[in-house]
Amino acid sequence: MLNDTLEAFAREHGVSRALAYYVGGVAGGSRLVVGPDAGRTDAVIPLVHALEGTQEAFAVGTLFPNEGGDPVLHMHAASGREGGASVGCTRAGMKTWLVGEVVLIEILGTKAFRKTDPGTGFELLQANE
Repeated sequence: MLNDTLEAFAREHGVSRALAYYVGGVAGGSRLVVGPDAGRTDAVIPLVHALEGTQEAFAVGTLFPNEGGDPVLHMHAASGREGGASVGCTRAGMKTWLVGEVVLIEILGTKAFRKTDPGTGFELLQANE
């Protein structure tokens, strides 16, 4: 899965903060979070969409450490095939098909990190404190 691979790469190479771009193929069966299942704020339940067939994709995201120091990728992708398109967060499981290129641009000079929001459980990006 794309997120797991990029987070593992970041850990192995000591990259804690970066901007990430992805361009390439996406395997059928890949999954994107395409919004909350309901408009509730007390319990955010992700709406997950499985992609049908191999598709072309472009994604952009940010990589910052969580409170434990682990790099966490937040990436959104647009993918499509034959005029149909889907857009969503890659955390549900985006798989590369055949060729996928990633450009990772390291961000230096900041201590920004992801802090867990008690209301949603999301790890939200915080500026230097």
